[in-house]
Amino acid sequence: MAASNYSLKVNRDLLDPNFESYKLSLDPLPTYKVELDAAVEELKLKDDQYTLEHMRAFGMFNYLHLDYWYEDSILFVDCKGRVLSLSVTLDTAMGKPKEVYCVPAVVSRQHEDHLCASLSLTSATWAALSDGSGRLYLLRTGKRGDGAHTKWEPLFSEDIGDPFILLHSISHVQAGVHIMEVLLLRIQKDSEESKGSGYFVCLEWITVQNSAGPGQEKRYEVRKRRVLRGKSVPHYAAVEPQGKGLMLASEKPFVFTHVDGRPVVQPDPEPMEVDKAEPLYFWQQTEEGITISIRMPKGVSKEKVEFELSADKLRVGVAGFPSLLEGQLFAPVDPTACTWSMKNDSSLQVTLQKLSEGPVWPELVVGNRRGELLMSEEQAALLHERLTHLTSDDLSGTLDEDKPPCNSQELEDCDGFPEDSFSLAHFDGDSLKPTQVVNLGSHQYLFTVDVEPSEMPCLCLRHDVDALVWQPRPEQPRNMWEHIATFNALGYVQASKQDKKFSTCAPNFSYASLCECIRRTFIYRQPSPVETVLFNRKQGRQVGEVAKQQVASLDSDKPILGFRATNERLFILTSSTLFVVKVNNN
Repeated sequence: MAASNYSLKVNRDLLDPNFESYKLSLDPLPTYKVELDAAVEELKLKDDQYTLEHMRAFGMFNYLHLDYWYEDSILFVDCKGRVLSLSVTLDTAMGKPKEVYCVPAVVSRQHEDHLCASLSLTSATWAALSDGSGRLYLLRTGKRGDGAHTKWEPLFSEDIGDPFILLHSISHVQAGVHIMEVLLLRIQKDSEESKGSGYFVCLEWITVQNSAGPGQEKRYEVRKRRVLRGKSVPHYAAVEPQGKGLMLASEKPFVFTHVDGRPVVQPDPEPMEVDKAEPLYFWQQTEEGITISIRMPKGVSKEKVEFELSADKLRVGVAGFPSLLEGQLFAPVDPTACTWSMKNDSSLQVTLQKLSEGPVWPELVVGNRRGELLMSEEQAALLHERLTHLTSDDLSGTLDEDKPPCNSQELEDCDGFPEDSFSLAHFDGDSLKPTQVVNLGSHQYLFTVDVEPSEMPCLCLRHDVDALVWQPRPEQPRNMWEHIATFNALGYVQASKQDKKFSTCAPNFSYASLCECIRRTFIYRQPSPVETVLFNRKQGRQVGEVAKQQVASLDSDKPILGFRATNERLFILTSSTLFVVKVNNN
């Protein structure tokens, strides 16, 4: 992937440097549950699905789907192939989930390589469905939510290859033609790869459009198929609202490999500066000065040498050719006391006088790596003596008994970050090349959340101890990711939860929540004004706002399979029960 060319711009107005902590609240959270008629279709990983990527893609799959077009409406697929929908308006009278669609030929899906069924709500009236065996359905749902449970109508059904799960889908109209973009994921085996597990991650971006003419019945068909390949399951993957591009956040880079079955010709890598057999120049230094020997092309006369020197810059070259050595010197020199001369018609000898005697230069020209420093034994011994106080054979150190140094082995697990090159990239849909790449480094991915259905999903990243929510803006190339919300200290809090499985937040950012694998759910509310007068004991100042933490324990010992949040409620799904936790009263 290309070098990072963009950085995320934090909105300082959304940060709270005075945030202290979350205060545990014992206020009860009303919890309701609905017993399911049939178990959720849960995928059990097989012996050959042993890699970390299998676990990320299928073992941590969220089986519960939130309908962002209709408030407090959720959907899931059970083991009978039924798509079930539940809309909550009154918690005390929820009723049972109702069937809106049933995947045909459920028995045919139970072959060796089948995956769990997955659902993606494409628009307010359309949905995409994978049956887990490799067949894609595009369904016209009509109006959903608000008690409307009309049967969904399949207008496209096609077997498109190996089993897959759906990551994202959108619907848009272009030149009067209805188009749907679907992004799906597979984990496949590469028989020719001998390194590692041999598995790779395949993303396929499929465009389906209505090809019917005026007055004809609607007929949808695949217009374009684009395949990307990488080595890690992306944390975030979404198509732009108009299908003009794609965004991915992953620990390993992805590249387009095929379009409509034809291989994509990969461009030749950009030429890189390679190490020469010999350095371009050698240099030595003393406390007073620098001596440089620069290799010159054979046959170059003194008259053709171009030499320019100022107090802080040096340029050496040959007339009519690019400079051999050019840049800013590490420290200032005295130009009037410097000399140069040709030696043996193959090297240029330069003597520089340091303006400040004593300091050792670690490099001659800032950023230039084509030279070699020659150091005498006396100089090496002197340098070693100067640096001895910075090293120790004792991990804990004994420099200052009152203030022991940091020992990396004593850091907490939540202080560590992945070593992989975690990056966020935007791909252009026409050129299939990345246009913006952000090296996220230690900004750990936390979760994805849909805030506005007409926009791309937001992604939440850890910045220092906080959790920052970023809204993609593909229409703004100069500010493609906008910081729109902050959850104070949530980055550190969630990293300390060893049994954490899912995390999310309310679309209005009133609270964030995470759940463990079994039973417990944690809720972290934004700071709110307090009714009584409180003072900070240490600082003696009045506290105007308090952020609360609450814990909800489910009456279940079964693993949590789905976890979604709305502005008022948390929806938690196990294999046999749907729990609804009332968080806010709006």
